[in-house]
Amino acid sequence: MFYLTANNGPAAGRRYDLRDPKYVMGRHPDCDIVIEVGAVSRNHCQLVRDGNAYFLEDLGSRNGTFLNDEPSKIDGRRLLRHGDQVRVCEVTFTYAIEAPPQPVMAGNMLGGMIDGAGLGTLLVDDATQSGGGTIMSKLDVTSTSRGSLNISASPEVKLAALVEITQSLGRALVLDDVLPNLLKALFKIFVQADRGFIVLESPDGQLLPRWVRMRREDASDSLRISKTIIRHVMESREAILSADAASDERFEMSQSIADFRIRSMMCAPLIDSEGKAMGALQIDTLDQRKRFQPDDLELLASMASQASIAIQNAQLLESALKQKETERDMKLAHDVQMGFLPDRKPDLPGYEFYDYYKSTDLIGGDYFDYIPLPDGRLAIVVADVVGHGVAAALLMAKLSAETRYSLFSETTASAAMTMLNQRISALNIQRFVTMVLVILDPRTHHMTVASAGHMAPLVRKKTGEIIEPGEAVAGLPLGITDAVGYEQEEFTIAAGETVTLYTDGINEAIAADGSFYTIDRMRRHLERVGERPEAAGQRIIDDVRNHLTKAPQNDDMCLVCFGRKS
Repeated sequence: MFYLTANNGPAAGRRYDLRDPKYVMGRHPDCDIVIEVGAVSRNHCQLVRDGNAYFLEDLGSRNGTFLNDEPSKIDGRRLLRHGDQVRVCEVTFTYAIEAPPQPVMAGNMLGGMIDGAGLGTLLVDDATQSGGGTIMSKLDVTSTSRGSLNISASPEVKLAALVEITQSLGRALVLDDVLPNLLKALFKIFVQADRGFIVLESPDGQLLPRWVRMRREDASDSLRISKTIIRHVMESREAILSADAASDERFEMSQSIADFRIRSMMCAPLIDSEGKAMGALQIDTLDQRKRFQPDDLELLASMASQASIAIQNAQLLESALKQKETERDMKLAHDVQMGFLPDRKPDLPGYEFYDYYKSTDLIGGDYFDYIPLPDGRLAIVVADVVGHGVAAALLMAKLSAETRYSLFSETTASAAMTMLNQRISALNIQRFVTMVLVILDPRTHHMTVASAGHMAPLVRKKTGEIIEPGEAVAGLPLGITDAVGYEQEEFTIAAGETVTLYTDGINEAIAADGSFYTIDRMRRHLERVGERPEAAGQRIIDDVRNHLTKAPQNDDMCLVCFGRKS
């Protein structure tokens, strides 16, 4: 078995089993192994099988493919060996070969305990048969109330054991306390047990050994567990007991049973509050003279029932703690993002400014800025990164820096927009940005407009007429292709005229009845109250809120109004 494990990046921890002749890795959704990182090429590299080995081959990627962090990119086809590190941009993978299981002898029973999370545990797919064999007992754990399973043999001892386990699990708050406490208690009650382990199902359906306990001190070798048995118990939701697992027809082809010469085993499903199996608990013994009995199975099933409650509570607590941590991170991200936006309005003699910004979530993809240029002009920018949330916010931060760089590098609005598009396209992240750029010279009142797929500014003339300069020369949004140039339109702003820039979160605000706010509605407000920027801007925002009533905000909102005093 060959496999690749992502060490970091969007799919960190994910394992890719390699069985096919070829696996293409890259950013394109059709790749066999998709790496959603901007610098990764669409089809970056590939793994090709030749005989009983895989080879790594770069596919002409822009940033190259690296093996074991060698200083140079790989050239041609390179043989992969167990433990090799494959790096695609900043994302690394570990290539591994899962050797066939090697028999492990029982060894000396020294009485010491090996206890830990994993211990190199492997879940293997054992071929099994469906014969009844020597399974002595089955117990449907869904037919009884959780935690109230009837105990028929040695009631005093078993009741005391259950009380001890219940108290122990009740004090445990995290999984790394719950799981070892449970196995520790099982080994005290079932003194013949040689191995015990707990397997939990991950959100993506994989079975993961979460904790293992072994009686033998020399048992630190890789431990193999039958995935087939675990799946059977989870799907049937039945606890099973085999008096002689080594000769049980059901398990006669199970390599994990043969490896450890297991004589008797019990396995019980872990059932959550909704009746779904979330994992399994198994113990087994090597001593054929001390096999488990049916009443042992009842006790194990009852313990599994109690453990399920504790495990689910621990998972809920961990989830809540992670949620709180995420909320703290998002609040910090919000504060950082606000730092990219202006904290004060420009102080230009003869001009007034008004702005409004509100993201849908804590962080958003809308962006605006006032950028003073070295020659005394002022650049006013409003942009909208497609989408919202973390990805849009990260691109917004990058856009802020790149916009300033382009404006300081080029003297005209059209040239600055062209450079900015080239720099955003070079990121190769399959996201685009709409932007409108206005450069104002307060000395001459001359304005230049360039647009990258954004709505044109709404300019209210002194007469109340609304014009939209830049609409005729608008180019493609930023980031679609670098093979495009941008044009600009020039005009002069007279006393008493205002300019309104906005993102589509304003004009496409959706009311509860599904209606949009619309640009026409903005125009009508500007015609009536558009002479003063603050009055015009606040009137529009108030009207958008009235339009939404109780409907939630569906997109980030940004509005900038500025004008020349009468």
